[in-house]
Amino acid sequence: MDTKFLDKLIKDIQVRNLINADVEVVNNSPLVMIGKGRQGAVFQLSEDVCVKVFGNSEDCEREYYALSLGQQTNLFPRVYGKGPFYIAMEIIKGVDLREYLQSQPLTPELSARLIEMLITFKQIGFERIDHHKRQIFLQPDGNLKVIDVARTVWRDRVYPYPRKLLTSLGEENKELFLSHVQAISPELYLEWKHYIRMEEISRQIYKVLIINSPKIDTVKVLSKKLLTTNDEKKHIVQLEGLVHKVFKEEWIKTMLAQGYDPDKVMEKIDKYWESYEERNSYHDRNYDRDRHHDRDRHRDRSRHHDRDRHRHNR
Repeated sequence: MDTKFLDKLIKDIQVRNLINADVEVVNNSPLVMIGKGRQGAVFQLSEDVCVKVFGNSEDCEREYYALSLGQQTNLFPRVYGKGPFYIAMEIIKGVDLREYLQSQPLTPELSARLIEMLITFKQIGFERIDHHKRQIFLQPDGNLKVIDVARTVWRDRVYPYPRKLLTSLGEENKELFLSHVQAISPELYLEWKHYIRMEEISRQIYKVLIINSPKIDTVKVLSKKLLTTNDEKKHIVQLEGLVHKVFKEEWIKTMLAQGYDPDKVMEKIDKYWESYEERNSYHDRNYDRDRHHDRDRHRDRSRHHDRDRHRHNR
């Protein structure tokens, strides 16, 4: 592909990202725009090749990386070229799943294809094992193709089940798809149902927290009971315990990394701390004894001093 010619064409296209809306496009090139979304706009280069122009280079890099991961599969469009803000790729034809389900039923065979799609996502290293139905295209041979895969990688938060796919299917097809999953893989079905239930419980807890939110001022006052540094004795105990715990954890890591037996490591550490605590206890007893002795001597000297002063005054 002649990327220099493509670079010149792209310079005449301006794509700007908007908040919660499709991109804004100013097209001064001869290319025809055939679609747009949240991250970019797609222009037709030839009958089989298109170019997706992005509003920022980060989204472009993400999509290119995701497409690169899937180039060894038949699930993704072929990539022919790339620039800082564009990717030239194969045009995906066929009918998207959203349009297909408006006139055709969701069969067990199609559900199996969707599960295979998720398996491929997992195998190539996608972080989000999920996709919206409008971004999934059925081919004349029954296979699937996917587009807009930038958000499947480098995600801060992902759901542990295909939440976006299930939601996009609608309630009726969602339940039908889950019934197909149950028949194909009961274990996978139970796991997805578990996560769906956890999400429902999370929503219920959120509502309870909002309605019965604690009084911040009261909590602020009561939180002082959690302080330990204002009591020297408590602070020393807490600090000593913290040092003990950190030292023990790091010692275990070091010993295990050197190939020592875990049981022997724990036994040795426990013996060390028993010895350490005995030494500290002995030191504390001697310290208390010496302190009491010094206090008694100071008290005796004070008594003698007072008595001598009284005699002198007489």
